Order: sequence, then C-alpha cells, then structure tokens
Amino acid sequence: MKEQQLTFAPRHHQLTNINVWTADSQWLAYDVRPSGASFTGLTIERVNVVSGAVEVLYQAQHGAHVGVVTVSPDLPPRYVFIHGPEHPEIQGKYDFHHRRGVIVQHGRAENLDACDITPPFTAGALRGGSHVHVFSPDGSRLSFTYNDQVMRQRDVAEDLRNVGVAVPLHAVCPPKQHPREYDGSHYCVLVSRTCSAPRPGSDEINRAYEEGWVGQQGYLRADGSRQRWALAFIGDTLSAGGEKVPEVFLVDLPEKNTDFAAAGDRPLQGTLSQMPAPPRGVQQKRLTFTDARRWPGLVSVPRHWLRSSPDGSAIAFLMRDDAGVVQLWTVSPLGGEPRQVTHAASDIQSAFSWHPDGQRLAFVCDNQVVVCDLASGALRPITARSEPAPVGDAVVFSPDGKRVAFLRECGEWRQIFIAAVPPLPAEQA
Repeated sequence: MKEQQLTFAPRHHQLTNINVWTADSQWLAYDVRPSGASFTGLTIERVNVVSGAVEVLYQAQHGAHVGVVTVSPDLPPRYVFIHGPEHPEIQGKYDFHHRRGVIVQHGRAENLDACDITPPFTAGALRGGSHVHVFSPDGSRLSFTYNDQVMRQRDVAEDLRNVGVAVPLHAVCPPKQHPREYDGSHYCVLVSRTCSAPRPGSDEINRAYEEGWVGQQGYLRADGSRQRWALAFIGDTLSAGGEKVPEVFLVDLPEKNTDFAAAGDRPLQGTLSQMPAPPRGVQQKRLTFTDARRWPGLVSVPRHWLRSSPDGSAIAFLMRDDAGVVQLWTVSPLGGEPRQVTHAASDIQSAFSWHPDGQRLAFVCDNQVVVCDLASGALRPITARSEPAPVGDAVVFSPDGKRVAFLRECGEWRQIFIAAVPPLPAEQA
C-alpha cells in the first residue's frame, strides 16, 4: 500500500471532487485556496504525476480570486474554474451570487457564462454566480450550480441554489449597463426547478445541488430507448412533518443544443420577481423516497456529489443505514428501491468516484483510502490507516484507472497524494 506525495510547497493544495486529471492521466489540476471554505487563491496550477513538475495555468489579477478547477475529458485539455470579481471594490466582493466560470486552453482565458443583471434580461446569460463547473463525459457541455443576484436583492430567501447547464450554442453578449455585466462563450440555462416554500410531503424542493452527469452516453429508459443527456442532483424536500429530507432527483435534458434556447412555461432569463426557468421539455423527477426510514435523506457530512456509473445504470450517493452508519448506496435512473452497496462498520468519510470500468468506487473509510467492489461491497484499502484521515473533499480515479488522487493534511499544509490501484484478479491473470 504505497502512496506518493506530489506537492511539497508550504501552502495548501486543493483538488475538486471530479475531473481533476488530464485525459492522458499525466497531470492533476488544483487550486491553492487556504481551505475548502475560503476563496482567496490566486492561481490555478497543475502537477505532473511522473516528474512532479508544477505549472501555473492561470494567475488572477485586479483583486480577483480563483478556485475549484476541473479538466475536460479530451486533449488538449481545457481547464474551467470559479473566478471571483475583479476590482471587488467596484463590482462587489466574492459571494455565491458574485462569481463566474472561466475556461483556459493554450493559455487563453474566456468567460464561460455571460452575466446580465439589468432588465430586460438576456436569454442564455446568467444573473448571478456559477460554481463547480464540470464537463460532460464527452466534453461538449458543462453543468454547474447557481445562485441568483436579482432574486437575492429582492429577498435573500428567494435566492435558491439551482443546477444549470452551459451548451456551445453561441456566445452570449448582453448589453453592458453595469460594471459586473460581461459576455460568455456558452449559452447557459437553469435546468432544475425549485420553490421557496415546498409543500410538506410533496416532490417540490427549495434547493438543487451536488449534481453529476448520468452515464457516458446517458441512460436506457424502461422501453429500451436512450435518454442521451441527464443530470442527477440532490434536492431538498420537506417531509409530511416539515423536516428537511435531501433526496435524489434527475433531470432529463434536450438532445440538441438549439433546444436549450426554447422557453417553457416561464422565461429562460427570469424576471424581476422570478428565477430563470428551465427550457421546454426538461423533465425533473424524484428518484428516492426515504422520509419513512429511521435515518431519512442523504447525508450532508461528508459533503458529496451524486455520481453515475459509466453505463448510466446506477447513481451513487451516501446515506445512513438503519444502524446510523454512513454507507454507499445506488439507485437506478428509472427509480425503484435504493441498493445498499457497503456494509462498513464505520462511516464513509469522503466524496467518492467511479473507476472507469464501472465495477469499483474509491473513497475514504476507516481513515484510509479504499476501493469498493460494486457487486459485493467489499472494501480493499490502498493506503495505510492514518491519523488524521485523508481529507474528504476528493478521492478521484485517473482516467486510465491506475491511480487515485487524494489529499492529506501534512502539518499545516494540505498536499496532493496518489496511490496505485491494484488490478482485478482477472487483470492479474
């Protein structure tokens, strides 16, 4: 169980929970925030897993800060990350509703999402801040979570976290009537539907978050046809008794980029009194119904994101078993009863990722990085047990499936490590 430390500089290094590897499994992208909760990092960087060489990919300027970088699944790599406002004394300081996505390729940076906060608003532009931008498995589009500045100015309680999608339909160039309005390379829409006061016992939610693309090619519907594009996310429902219960939700998305520009029952760009609305044809459905369990709902600690198997048949999440232990579960995108995968004696302690073969997942349990067999739930440690445990933010398989990247606290600094993944018995033979 040999692991390798990759970074040594006396500062923090922060991995995102997915898409941190370049497609050739040679580089890991990271940011340098002092901790996951702060946003004061100035650079986006990458480290080579063979040579240890470090390269700066982007340097923030004019009082801005950057973080939460992910990488495209193709070559040459594109890097996308959160960018805070430049000149914050004029544009406003960094906040959930004051941030944007920026894509860097070949050293050239461009905004992912346009911003228009002055009515009349512009379809395809956002009115607030986007967060954790993740390329789809084919690299053609991105998902993100979102907070709305217009609704926040109206009432903080109406600024509801939502899930959005950026598609390469065309650049969006709104009129510039405010210092914080700018162009974006992608057409951006919200795809989740939330409301500020969900009815207890209903499928209504007031928060949509921690999303993940479903399948490399979507998933198979019950009739055998393929739903090409879908996102799974956590939605906060209210039980019949009025308690918050986070559940698994799914949105089926349009097939064509042009379909994202077709409005549904409300304006895509929103109004002064309404959030932006999903395009026509977006279908949101609830997959889990756990409010009657002894420990209802998905857990919030450890923080984790919904992740689909490569074939799209299973969406993984963390929930307590009847004994109160945090375990890994899966549910079909068609719904039905969740399946408990692990039966560990102690809590799973981190976010997780799928091996490219779809048979294994990796996460932290019992203070060690483990590989979990999907079929049996068996856990195989690939690092020694340690105190403190590896950091729970990110445990990410490389695209070739040979390594797992994770984080450790080394003294006062957070550093990046990798560990080798043992081959399956069939591979050893």
